[in-house]
Amino acid sequence: MNAQPANVEADAALFTFTDVTVVGSDGRHRLHGVDTALPTGGVTALVGPSGSGKSTLLRCCNRLEATTGGAIRFRGVPLESFDPLDLRRRVAMVFQRPTPFAGTVRDNLLVAAADLTDAGAGALLTRVHLDESFLDRDATELSGGEAQRMCLARSLAVEPDVMLMDEVTSSVDHVAKGVLESLARALSAAGMSIIWVTHDLDQAARLADHTVVLIDGRVADDATAAAYLNGASDE
Repeated sequence: MNAQPANVEADAALFTFTDVTVVGSDGRHRLHGVDTALPTGGVTALVGPSGSGKSTLLRCCNRLEATTGGAIRFRGVPLESFDPLDLRRRVAMVFQRPTPFAGTVRDNLLVAAADLTDAGAGALLTRVHLDESFLDRDATELSGGEAQRMCLARSLAVEPDVMLMDEVTSSVDHVAKGVLESLARALSAAGMSIIWVTHDLDQAARLADHTVVLIDGRVADDATAAAYLNGASDE
């Protein structure tokens, strides 16, 4: 596992962060002058202890988090140039806890793509290892793993280029965890760029083609990153 994406050229990067700072409403720095590039393709893991800024950095990628200073580029274009809703269709996200909306699974998928046919909805479910019988199920009564896969299908309905995945296995059982990891690898193999936040170093080792280590809101230098990856545990 690489400590950081090595030698990512600016014009080849998916996201480029230049001196990015985020200060919360409580005055606490969540990111401190982050300079890094996330490569196009594969699975990039953002790892680090709890509170290190992983989720904040991830949420900056589709403007769910506003920066206080610095600049972010998506494929070389300043992030603020994109309409937020258009950006979030290109850079979709699955959250730490499943977020089913009221109604059936079909209703949930139609929220993302109003013109989706039953055949298209069934294909989306098949893609996340759920069968078509789930279309008429109450989305709020799914198990944690089923709901998280439905949320992934809902995000896939907009045909994004990038999938942001924020600790998506933290609230599901071991079997669902393995399924979600396999789905991330399959999406990556099909050409989608995946950015996966986790504090689980074993999971990062299984999944990641590239790894960025954050500690105290900063991207760790090579020595600190290597030390963390070779034995640090989440605190």
